[in-house]
Amino acid sequence: MASAVIKFSAIMMLIGVCAADVSELPEAKAALAPPVTEVCLGCICQAVSGCQQGTQCEGDHCGLFHITWPYWADAGKPTIHGLSPDDPNAYPSCANDPYCAAQTVQGYMKRYAQDCNGDGQINCYDYMAIHKKGGYGCSGELPFNYVNTFNQCVAIVASQQQQG
Repeated sequence: MASAVIKFSAIMMLIGVCAADVSELPEAKAALAPPVTEVCLGCICQAVSGCQQGTQCEGDHCGLFHITWPYWADAGKPTIHGLSPDDPNAYPSCANDPYCAAQTVQGYMKRYAQDCNGDGQINCYDYMAIHKKGGYGCSGELPFNYVNTFNQCVAIVASQQQQG
């Protein structure tokens, strides 16, 4: 599991470096910073799908993050390869692409960020709940296996960061 999170984080870091904004203004950097960290994205991915590369559409959801069409639409309908958001392939193409899917999660969290667990801060645990329960139901009870897998992932990453 840790290797999948590390692989996902490495992919996201490489993509981030390639697409980095070269702005030197700290205010601009803060405004452009995505709400969800790469580690958090990786652990959400792990909890949702095992972060297995090549995950495609199944039923009403697609990709590593099991993104539904309404979730994608709420995230601003990001696309890849210059597709119009109105193209019938825009949603599955994006949701099945790891980078575009991560952009979708970021867009969704920018829109629905909130303190789901009442601890006074908005953090990865809240994003995990929002991803699973949606922007209007994140304070509800979460499936045990989802939370357990997420917590194990966070613990593994934290222990590796302490060792490194």
